[in-house]
Amino acid sequence: MTADVLAAGWTDAGSIGYPVVFGGVLLGSIVPVVPTGAVVGAGAAVALTTDHLSLPVVLALAVLGAWLGDVVTFTICRFGGPAAVRWVARGQHAERIAEVREQFRRHGWQIVVVGRLLPAGRIPVLLAAGALAYPWRRLLPASFLAATAWASAYALLGVVSGGIFDSPLVATLIATLLVLAVGLVLNLVSQHRSRAATAPPDQLSAPEAGRGSAPKAGPDAAAPAVCERP
Repeated sequence: MTADVLAAGWTDAGSIGYPVVFGGVLLGSIVPVVPTGAVVGAGAAVALTTDHLSLPVVLALAVLGAWLGDVVTFTICRFGGPAAVRWVARGQHAERIAEVREQFRRHGWQIVVVGRLLPAGRIPVLLAAGALAYPWRRLLPASFLAATAWASAYALLGVVSGGIFDSPLVATLIATLLVLAVGLVLNLVSQHRSRAATAPPDQLSAPEAGRGSAPKAGPDAAAPAVCERP
């Protein structure tokens, strides 16, 4: 009984239910301190198990919060100056950002969508978009499509949880665990692929390594432009 009362209080649409979904996703999309996927999954689970929240409204608010968060982050990366860009790029590896920038030149808006769906992929993509002065007319629809796909995927996990468990509190906890588990698996896969792609040349066999030497990067090697048109 106490658990149901607590769940009902959190999910009261007239008090904090909808603001938590929108504000949590928006804040987590600008300052990555909130597990935004868990917020969406929990909101969807509660919407399916109670009458306090509407699933379409939860989804719409999640999409809007994610989209606005990406737009704000892109604006900071493009117009915020070196200090603001360093703040956004904190914890990011320069090699990863350079790799994403090169992919951005080839694929453009598709990278915006993929970057939203991959763990730790959103910030490098938005940094690359800002550095390349990616046009607003392309970024806004691509970012909205990415936010819609992202919110729908995590809401689906909440729907699955809510369809299995009748208790809103249990459904919320299970949805949160599902989101975190999926994020962990995707992150491990991404790290494995990154290590495989950047394997050092000394891992080659002796005969293969003796056939030729790889070109050495010197001080004259070309560095990516700070701001250039795609």
